[in-house]
Amino acid sequence: GVGMGMTAPVSITAFPAEDGSFQQKVKVSLRIPSQFQDNPPCPTDESIKIEERQGMTIYSTQFGGYAKEADYVNYAAKLKDALGSDAVYRKDFYLCNGYDPPMKPYGRRNEVWFVKE
Repeated sequence: GVGMGMTAPVSITAFPAEDGSFQQKVKVSLRIPSQFQDNPPCPTDESIKIEERQGMTIYSTQFGGYAKEADYVNYAAKLKDALGSDAVYRKDFYLCNGYDPPMKPYGRRNEVWFVKE
């Protein structure tokens, strides 16, 4: 019953298929604002879960524009190529992050994160 406003980043967990595209399942995560961190409201919709994300080390790349699935897949492939075969990170998923509201036309920030193992 309380409005929390826009949070950033909006994070989509992508589970890549063999060809690099997204599988049908994705998980969208929103950051709970600081004032609600200690006592987050209980969701009334069973499909919404509150989970605590532990600290992590990531490999990241950043890009602009209105990001679509193809952009995230493309930048994930570029990040994979840049890291080469020596970097150890989770291959079963990666995170696609957007930081801007839809009405912001310029200077948009998007990132792809690979989580270090």
